[in-house]
Amino acid sequence: MGTPAPRIDLLDPDFYVDGASEAYRWMHGHSPVHYDEGNGVWGLATYAAVGAAEGNPTVFSNAGGSRPDTGPLPWMIDMDGSDHRKRRKLVSHAFTPARMRDLAPRIRAICDELIDAFCERGESDLRHDFAAPLPLIVICDMLGVPAVDRDSMLLWSDGILGALRGGDESLQDAATSFGAFTEYAHRLIAYRRTRPEDDLVSVLVHAEVDGDRLDDDELVFEMPLLLLGGDETTRNVTRGGMEQLLDHPAQARGLREEPGRLGNAVEEMLRWVSPIKSMNRTLTRDLELGGRLLREGGTALLLYEAANFDEAQFEDPGGFDVGRAPNEHIAFGFGPHFCLGAALARLELRHGFDRLLDRLPDLEPASIGPPPRSITGISEMPVRFRPTAAS
Repeated sequence: MGTPAPRIDLLDPDFYVDGASEAYRWMHGHSPVHYDEGNGVWGLATYAAVGAAEGNPTVFSNAGGSRPDTGPLPWMIDMDGSDHRKRRKLVSHAFTPARMRDLAPRIRAICDELIDAFCERGESDLRHDFAAPLPLIVICDMLGVPAVDRDSMLLWSDGILGALRGGDESLQDAATSFGAFTEYAHRLIAYRRTRPEDDLVSVLVHAEVDGDRLDDDELVFEMPLLLLGGDETTRNVTRGGMEQLLDHPAQARGLREEPGRLGNAVEEMLRWVSPIKSMNRTLTRDLELGGRLLREGGTALLLYEAANFDEAQFEDPGGFDVGRAPNEHIAFGFGPHFCLGAALARLELRHGFDRLLDRLPDLEPASIGPPPRSITGISEMPVRFRPTAAS
C-alpha cells in the first residue's frame, strides 16, 4: 500500500503556512504533476516540472492571470510574447546594473540608520524595526515617493497583499488599498511628466521602446507591481533568513567572521524562504507532462517553493546551509518572466545582513518557539542583544 496523500489545497493560504513541506515531499515522490480536484488546478511540484513550464511560455501562458481565481490584470506579469517583452524592456530602464551599483552606499546607510533607531534599547522587533522599513524606504526612494508618504505606502502594500489571506474582509481591504494607491500614483505620474527627476517614475514616464511609451493607466498598473515586488520579497527573506540564523548560531558566527560569504548565504535564504510560493499559468493546448495529460484551457500552478525543496535537485533540501553550493534555486523564477528586481533584492539582503551581524553580534530570540506567521510571512520577530551606541 502506498503512502496516503496528505491534505493538498493549493488555493488555501493556510496550506502554505501549515503542512506544505509534508505535501511537497509526497508530491515529489508520488504526484509531481498533481491535480487538485477540489480547486480544479494542476500543481507542478518538482524542479524539472516547473522548469519545463517556465521554458515553454507559448503553452504555459501568463495571459490568463498570475492567480487562477482572479483573471488577468493589465500589468507585465499577466502578458506574453511581444507585449510582455516591450513592457519589460521599458521597465528595465529603472533596473540597469549601473543604477544598482549606485544604490549600494544608500542602502548601507539606510541599514545603519534603522539600526541606530533601536540599538541602544537592547531589544527590537526586527520585523517592524528593520525587515519591513528597509525595502520600503529603498523602493520609495527609487519611485520618487517623498518620505512623508512612506507610511501610507506601507499601509497600502500590506492591504493589497492581504488579499492572499482570502476572506471577504481581506479582499475588501485590498480593493480599498489598491484604489488609494492608484489615486496617489496618478498624481505622482502627472507631476513627473512635467517635472522629471532622477527617479524610477520619471524613467518610466519618459522611457521609449520602438517609439512607444506607457500611458498613464499602463504606468499605474506597473507601479503597484514594482512596490510589492520591491518591498515584499526582501521583507520576507530578511525575516525568514534571520529566523534560520538565530536557529543556527554557528552559521551566523561564521558569516560574521567571513562576511565575504554573505552572497552565498543570501542565496540559501532565498531558496529557504521562497517568498513567491506559486504562480499561475494557463494551458494554450493539450500537453503531456510527468505522465499526466493537461488540457487546453486548464490552469497550472508553478510551485516554486516545492521545487526549491526537491530532493532530486538539492542535497538535504530540508537543511539550512549558508555554504550550499551549487544553489540553483528558482526563488525569482526563470525564463522570460525572471524577476526584474532580483539584483535589487540581493543587494538589500546582502547589506542588511552585513550590518545586522556586524553591529549586533550577540543577537538572539526574545521569545520561545517559532514566531507567528501567515501566507505573507513572519508577523513578529522579537530579539534581544547587548545595547550598543548608535553609529
